[in-house]
Amino acid sequence: MTDIEALQQNNSRAGAPNGEPSGWFWQNPLPAGAPLQAVAPIDSQTAVAVGFEGTILRTNNGGETWTIQPSGTSNFLRGVSFVDANVGVAVGDAADGGVTWTRQSRGTTQPLLAISLVDAQTGTAVGASGTILRTTDGGASWTQQSSGTTAILWGVSFTDADNGTAVGWVTLRTTDGGATWHRQTDLAPLSAVSFVDANVGTAVGAGGAIVHTGTGGE
Repeated sequence: MTDIEALQQNNSRAGAPNGEPSGWFWQNPLPAGAPLQAVAPIDSQTAVAVGFEGTILRTNNGGETWTIQPSGTSNFLRGVSFVDANVGVAVGDAADGGVTWTRQSRGTTQPLLAISLVDAQTGTAVGASGTILRTTDGGASWTQQSSGTTAILWGVSFTDADNGTAVGWVTLRTTDGGATWHRQTDLAPLSAVSFVDANVGTAVGAGGAIVHTGTGGE
């Protein structure tokens, strides 16, 4: 029996992954058994994790306990980013934007796999078929950017509104907020990336690859 199948019927109890009243609740593992895809640490005590079936979990005590939050969707969520304890966006097979979450229009039919917010208004999401979307109004609208590739993009990291790197089957870099993206030397397929400033970053990927740069990926 898989984690998702480990359910027990109880008509008097709510607690389905989407937060809606249901005759089923997660029995083991708790608080939910859906596979988790991404986590966004907010501070030493607070983090949000997202995953399959619209699952969103939040901890406020350093991970000792996690609480299910209603996402309003049953679609897979694959990436999440927070700029503070209250403002965050999760993306996936449908894009959502945390005690409460509000569905946003994403402007694409492609699955989104990762997102990076730099402030409450500005963020970039990446996904299948080289999709790159950017918002400058807190997710009220998203603009598609030209990536120059149809390769899948698994990860993205921005350190400010201008400087960002996207990774996947190719590695892309922008220094102008995504107005232009330049292809860098392709390494192993990379699945995640994180920069601490415009120059210093680390990416991980296939075959246990770990790559590091101090020159913005040059």
